[in-house]
Amino acid sequence: MKKENIKQWLKAAGVRAIKTVAQTAIATIGTAAVLGDVNWAMVGSAAVLAGVLSLLTSVAGLPELTGEGK
Repeated sequence: MKKENIKQWLKAAGVRAIKTVAQTAIATIGTAAVLGDVNWAMVGSAAVLAGVLSLLTSVAGLPELTGEGK
């Protein structure tokens, strides 16, 4: 893989992972009845796991880089 391609992949996969982390955190926070009931350790753990899974899924390919979905 060329250096430019690696940079493009890292950027696209990173953006996708950050979005996934944010979405997971929002969904996990939303499960609490009130803000004081939020289990922040669970929110962080779920969000980090989602980010790792997103990066691993991106290894299979990113539509942003292959032109799929356009």
